[in-house]
Amino acid sequence: QLETLEQEEQECLELRPHPTEKRTHIVSHQHGMTVTKTLQEGEAEPQCQSFCYSQAKLRGLLLEGASLLLLRVLARRQTMPPDLVFPAIDSDGNLCTSSY
Repeated sequence: QLETLEQEEQECLELRPHPTEKRTHIVSHQHGMTVTKTLQEGEAEPQCQSFCYSQAKLRGLLLEGASLLLLRVLARRQTMPPDLVFPAIDSDGNLCTSSY
């Protein structure tokens, strides 16, 4: 059984005159998972948002690293189960679904 304990994503856009940096930090804890998003545009103060999700809502959660691993396993087996859908977290930190 694999589970994501922590995940960090960073995206930098070098747009002049205001470079933008987006960071997403996801941490698993005993009650569920916390997603913290930080956005910094140019020299402005960073904007930070946090979302907490319970274990019940995250059952079967598939984050980016696990998704890549699953795709490799499916490719190796050369099979695709029908209606393969998992809960996921979108780029805004909200719960969504990921379909294969």
